[in-house]
Amino acid sequence: MAAPRNGILSWLIVAVAAAVTASGVDALGVNWGTMSTRRLPPKVVARLLTDNGFKKVKIFDADERTMQGLAGTGIETMVAVPNDLLAAVGGDYGRAREWVKDNVTRYAFDGGVNIRLVAVGNEPFLKAYNGSFDKVTVPALRNVQRALDEAGHGAAVKATVPVNADVYDSPASNPVPSAGRFRDDVAGVMAEMCRFLNRSGAPLTVNIYPFLSLYYGGDGFPLDYAFFDGGGGAGRSTIRAVVDDQINYTNVFDANFDTLVSALRRIGFGHLPVVVGEVGWPTDGDRRATPALAERFYAGLLRRIAAGRGTPLRPRARIEAYLFGLLDEDAKSVAPGNFERHWGIFTFDGRPKFPLDLRLHGGAAAAATMPAPARGVEYLPRRWCVLSPRAGGDYDDDDAWQARLADSVGYACARADCTALGYGCSCGALDAAGNASYAFNAYYQAQGQVEAACDFQGLAVVVDKDASRGACNFSVQVVGSAAPVAAAVTPVRTAAGLAAALALVLL
Repeated sequence: MAAPRNGILSWLIVAVAAAVTASGVDALGVNWGTMSTRRLPPKVVARLLTDNGFKKVKIFDADERTMQGLAGTGIETMVAVPNDLLAAVGGDYGRAREWVKDNVTRYAFDGGVNIRLVAVGNEPFLKAYNGSFDKVTVPALRNVQRALDEAGHGAAVKATVPVNADVYDSPASNPVPSAGRFRDDVAGVMAEMCRFLNRSGAPLTVNIYPFLSLYYGGDGFPLDYAFFDGGGGAGRSTIRAVVDDQINYTNVFDANFDTLVSALRRIGFGHLPVVVGEVGWPTDGDRRATPALAERFYAGLLRRIAAGRGTPLRPRARIEAYLFGLLDEDAKSVAPGNFERHWGIFTFDGRPKFPLDLRLHGGAAAAATMPAPARGVEYLPRRWCVLSPRAGGDYDDDDAWQARLADSVGYACARADCTALGYGCSCGALDAAGNASYAFNAYYQAQGQVEAACDFQGLAVVVDKDASRGACNFSVQVVGSAAPVAAAVTPVRTAAGLAAALALVLL
């Protein structure tokens, strides 16, 4: 018997909605960085990914422990050739073949790692590198793809190169997205690279950071332009849009992405697929790096991805993006800013920070729920290292004692993460004693709670009562292995590297 007409219609609506949702989820990935004092076990992190529905992950190397954690999960993985290997891999095909054998073929078995992309370098054309990688990146890209092809992986695994706004020309040359062009010194190599990507069938990868546009733009950058809601919702825009011919750009993400599209058009590759390799918002370490603003940013971004809607110059091309990042990393360089250690949507130990619509329902704010926390996390004993209440005695004004305290705090913060103590940060309201206690505990935990790590010339003492103060969390570290921090890859961020993005603000 035929189904009722309304029943068929309802079934079709459900089927279409399910298909759209599935395609949206497939477009969402996350960066898994490992620059932490003590790393969560890779299997715990891999389970965190699967528990929250991530189908894609991007890592910054091909570390054996990380790869073992991903084995059997089915998660599409982007591995990376670090910048310091580009010259070797680009100059010697044998080295490229060896790298592919060790980092791709080794894991390409039933139940292994589902590798789909290889990032050849990480933002290698930054001005800060003074051209160090300009001549070796494309040869490395060619050699890696050739090695993938010859090893039988080429149909499924493609080599790409992540770039950022630094490759665009100066603000004077890029006043609006449609004027986008590549810097003169890298225009040739970008054209050569895109020509190869077009032939190989690989996407170009671009990293976009609206927060950094806000951070480096200072008070002259309108806050709302960093988000997708125009200042709080439809019809309530509080910013003046960047007008480019008939297009009104109301957020820096679209303007940044379309500047790249225009630059690609100028060199004849306007339809080259583009993947957003990094995009996110930090939650501490700066007055505008807060969980509330991060939640606002991600809400807009995830709604956009769920809707399958692209940017004005590519309206029908859905955005494929990797959130940056998964976990906070307390061993990252803070040269760009203290926020660098707080990009995670989860804390260092896998606790969610705010609601997210990771399943990409795309509806109202109610669709966002707290992500699933990491399971099976083991912690060190519940002990904290704090400033001894007897430290200094009645000599708080003694110059020698004050100097000794300052030296001890400086020592601790040089070897542990004290970025939460800054102005406007989660622990920025502590008094001097609180600052010292926070610093001492950060060092003590980073050292695995060894007894000698809580002395500081007799100024510190171990307590078993939680030392946290209000919103300021005095953490207890996880039981985990120390990360090979020196070998990890850190994106270099500079004000110069964001010039193109900042030029697209107020016209």
